[in-house]
Amino acid sequence: MKLEKFKSNLDSIEEYESQPVPASKLKGWKSFLGMYAGEHTAGTEFVIGPLFVVHGVTAVDLVTGLLVGNLLAVLSWAFLCAPIATGTRLTLYNKLEKICGRNLTRIYNLVNGIMFCFLAGSMIAVSATAVGIPFGIEMPGLGDWFPSSVGWIVAVFAVGLVITVVAVLGYDQIARFSNIAAPWMILIFFGAGLAVLPELGVNSFADFWRVANEKIWVGATAENVSRFSFWHVMFFSWFANMAMHIGMSDMSILRYAKKWQHGFASAAGVYLGHFFAWMAAGILYAVVLVQIVPPGMTLAGYLPTIGSDQMPSVAPGPLATYAIGISGALCVIVAGWTTANPTIYRAGLAIQAMIPRVKRWKVTLAVGLFTTVAACFPALVMKLLDFVALYGLILMPMGAVIFMDYHLFPKLRLSTDYAEQQNSSFNWAAGLTWFITLVAAVALNIFAGVEIFFLGLPGWFLAAALYVIFSKLLQKKSSIQPAVRTI
Repeated sequence: MKLEKFKSNLDSIEEYESQPVPASKLKGWKSFLGMYAGEHTAGTEFVIGPLFVVHGVTAVDLVTGLLVGNLLAVLSWAFLCAPIATGTRLTLYNKLEKICGRNLTRIYNLVNGIMFCFLAGSMIAVSATAVGIPFGIEMPGLGDWFPSSVGWIVAVFAVGLVITVVAVLGYDQIARFSNIAAPWMILIFFGAGLAVLPELGVNSFADFWRVANEKIWVGATAENVSRFSFWHVMFFSWFANMAMHIGMSDMSILRYAKKWQHGFASAAGVYLGHFFAWMAAGILYAVVLVQIVPPGMTLAGYLPTIGSDQMPSVAPGPLATYAIGISGALCVIVAGWTTANPTIYRAGLAIQAMIPRVKRWKVTLAVGLFTTVAACFPALVMKLLDFVALYGLILMPMGAVIFMDYHLFPKLRLSTDYAEQQNSSFNWAAGLTWFITLVAAVALNIFAGVEIFFLGLPGWFLAAALYVIFSKLLQKKSSIQPAVRTI
């Protein structure tokens, strides 16, 4: 009886998957500040911060790169994504179907949903590293791709089940959970970083910069590990959430905003999470790293003499627990939840758009189970920097398509929402734009040696230009007239 009532309550949740959000459901600054702060002060920050140390960033490159890159990310949310989200009040998937047609949107939604599942899986795995601590579960190492033990799989499933239930309950519950957890998590992040500074020799504010250069971000790497510069840090911090802002996935979130200016609320997430939290996590890892340096050697001198498999694991749970005990472990668990919840929610919307007759909560439940299985493989965490750059790059071209369709097409006297007006199931202009942009990006990576972190910017301009050219050619053959923008 209770199960039937619970199922009935889930069926009654309205998330406006295929219609504009009504004015009565719009939300103010507070909802977005809490959600962005909660989502981006997350368990994955405990992984990304140490990986900058692993890749030999210098202190000055880290600080300046994060300041500039995060500013560009905030501007991308505010000026690219939020105006279209509040102008249409539609999800990304609903808007894409109007532009691209049902069949092309289904392909995109499948790719989008799978990528979000893998991303959420990495966050579940991060939380599991903390859940396993009291049970003595063996943690994955820096080079592990497969589950390290049965205990690891059990811990992942326990975390995945809780996260999936919250995502199933819908956006209101996700935002409420983030608002409650965010302030506490931020304090824990800062507290953990400050607590271990004396172990590195920081006893006053004046000591910090010297120690940062000598024992934390020393500009050296182990053998066979690529070294990062200012440009790596800047582009990574800008494009870490490229799928959300430039790729327009956060239309699904910002469509609830009363004003487009609420896109600036993303600053609460990136500067707390992608600046202070990344630095705090890097400090935590450095404390463990310096313990393997032989007496008489510096960290910068020792790292080039060892392989990456000889470096300590970046498992977040043990790192945070080492710094501040049980509070650190709880923070890692909750931080994984607050990020995975909205990510599974987005993935559920993407897949549900392919099968609109099935209730969103049922699709989200299935997505959560798939995500949990993926989380069992620690390669998702250990290769997180590369994966984050890859998923943003794959989804980026469709963001350029939406931007040009919404802002530029009316000025060029081209028809917006082409597929809807032509009753087309596949907009070839958008499809070719997506395909050619990704082929060009792969070619630049393989044949010109351009690293994946730097492909997003030229890729966006290429996609924007291709979509205009192909649309002009396509619409010349059609009988439609330039259209007034519709929602």
